[in-house]
Amino acid sequence: MTPVQATSFHHNLPHSEPGDVKISVRGLNFWYSDFNALTGISVEIRKKAVTAFIGPSGCGKSTFLRCMNRMNDLIPGTRVEGTMLLDGADIYGQGVDPVDLRRRVGMIFQQPNPFPQSIYDNVAYGPRLQGVKKKSDLDGLVEESLKRANLWKEVKDILGRGGLTLSGGQQQRLCIARVLAVEPEVLLMDEPCSAIDPTSVQKIEDLMAELKDTVTIVIVTHNMQQAARVSDYTAFFLQELAGEPAAMVEFGRTSDIFTSPTDKRTEDYITGRFG
Repeated sequence: MTPVQATSFHHNLPHSEPGDVKISVRGLNFWYSDFNALTGISVEIRKKAVTAFIGPSGCGKSTFLRCMNRMNDLIPGTRVEGTMLLDGADIYGQGVDPVDLRRRVGMIFQQPNPFPQSIYDNVAYGPRLQGVKKKSDLDGLVEESLKRANLWKEVKDILGRGGLTLSGGQQQRLCIARVLAVEPEVLLMDEPCSAIDPTSVQKIEDLMAELKDTVTIVIVTHNMQQAARVSDYTAFFLQELAGEPAAMVEFGRTSDIFTSPTDKRTEDYITGRFG
């Protein structure tokens, strides 16, 4: 069996005009020191849509997600080749401020990670860093962000309580509110529902559907049903041989990927034959 090399794009994926694309990736290769973890990744992430990354554990989905806001820069010895453009500008280009990039491209992690501060201060943290000082302005931003995260009604009377006192699902939505408070253009979600209860999963899936009108969303998930429910586009990643780089096998509309994939490996994964 030979390692995966090429990306298969669904034949009926619509031609995308430049204005439709938020993040454009061409020929991306990624290394952890001497280990080539990803090879030949090319994909266009569309605006006002949810894109899901699926595939077995260890096939580079989260690594690729973290390339989109340069979180991998924080790991010594990592290296990227190829191009990744945000609104046509190279995010790895000279002079790009990774901190500003991470404001524009926010991230939600698998485990909720509220700061050990009040609910209010968690959400106000980003705006304060950006220079918002007036209490009335902060109050408005906190309320609006919590409303967008579908959490306001549950916490509006306890804003002074510690964020860590909330349930796991509420903590995850608090983290989403904290990211939304700095008005990101892209929201990266790395298995955001894997550590929370089913009721909270439903709320976060509903939230994604509401947010995609204003925020481009990319989600890594191992839950095939979730990918089918929440995403407009799906990319399937695979590492066929241990020690070989992972690649993106197929990308297309979610409805097509789940009903008529063009690559047998995609079909085998979706139908549970492996992974």
